[in-house]
Amino acid sequence: MPQIDTATATVSEGTRLPFARVFAAIGGIYIAQSLVSGMTFQAIPAILRANELPLEYIGLTSLALLPWALKFAWAPWIERYRHSGPDNSRRIVIAGELLVAFAILAIAATGFSSLPVLIALLWLTALASATVDIACDGYAVEQLAANRRGWGNTAQVGGAYIGFMLGGGLYLWLVSRMGFPAASLALAVFVLLLAAPFAFAANGRAGVKVAPSHRASLRFALARPEVRLGLILVFICGVGPRIASALVAPFMVDKKVDLALLGLLNGGVAVAAGLAGTALGGGIVHALGAARAVGVAVGLQALALAGLYAVSTMAAPPLTALVTGMLGLTTAMAIGFVAIYALLMGASSLRQAGVDFTLFQCADAAVATLGGMSGGLLASQLGYQRVFLVTALAATVATIVAWRLGPCIDMLSKKGTP
Repeated sequence: MPQIDTATATVSEGTRLPFARVFAAIGGIYIAQSLVSGMTFQAIPAILRANELPLEYIGLTSLALLPWALKFAWAPWIERYRHSGPDNSRRIVIAGELLVAFAILAIAATGFSSLPVLIALLWLTALASATVDIACDGYAVEQLAANRRGWGNTAQVGGAYIGFMLGGGLYLWLVSRMGFPAASLALAVFVLLLAAPFAFAANGRAGVKVAPSHRASLRFALARPEVRLGLILVFICGVGPRIASALVAPFMVDKKVDLALLGLLNGGVAVAAGLAGTALGGGIVHALGAARAVGVAVGLQALALAGLYAVSTMAAPPLTALVTGMLGLTTAMAIGFVAIYALLMGASSLRQAGVDFTLFQCADAAVATLGGMSGGLLASQLGYQRVFLVTALAATVATIVAWRLGPCIDMLSKKGTP
């Protein structure tokens, strides 16, 4: 029997599952999660518009964002159940993905005859997916050793790029070729296939045991300094890139880039850049460690934003400059996601990894939402050039902060309560 410290929560190397098995399990789930998001926020609005629904009605699909933004509220309950049985991570994930597949089939069956029913079903898929995410994140934190977290996060970030491309792009293509019901059936089957590696993984807890006296809670998470500093890091490092990324597409349109070409760039070239950045991020974390990798990643984001600012100063920038600026930011952000998430995995307590990591993700989602909302407002008042300059300066400050906070969070994670 493995030796477990029940006073806190630990897991030895001998009790962890093989890395390849964990990578396949979490990679499939992360692709499935983003596939559903791509379907909800890209494909469904396009299909509704093609069916001549008014834009104000189509905008209601954004309600499906709520479970993702609020999942921290029920994360403690999910984490308590996860710790109450040796295989509960797998039970939560499989039950959630079955519910997602059922909701997609229900959408295929009901079609667009009732917008409230469609919104309710989309909300159900988001609720199930967000809950699965809590369990999968907790499982990943427990199963990935510190020197594997960079590569493990390539599954998370890379899976997000691949899934969003499949749900927002391939699904639309299938709808155009097979019709909405058949394409939705194929999507539901695909979700279940992606969940199969997790379903057939060995014991979902693999030797991790938590003292019965501990109850997972937000209060416990926020009482830990490494969590508080991690939240600060997420906000400071996310502001500049999130504001700028929301403006890149409108900026390129205003610089007379054709919509068809922009769609190709967003759907194919940018995804390739994101995947390349994901692999680079994993390599940097593996080589330098997560704490130093965060400083490097945020510094690269500052350089990418400085490049965008330089492009915005041109009266008529060539297409190559516009595309280089766009891909530079996409690649740097992907590197940053891998590095920061690897560091934050280490800051998540094994007692309640699903709660702690969910808090970090919700903070990142909040920054993304605020950045997207404020980006357009700032650009309308200040212009693209000034906004890109401000975001580059913000990222420069964030780089300095990251070089100090990263090692501090890493030290606290190693010395603090597991």
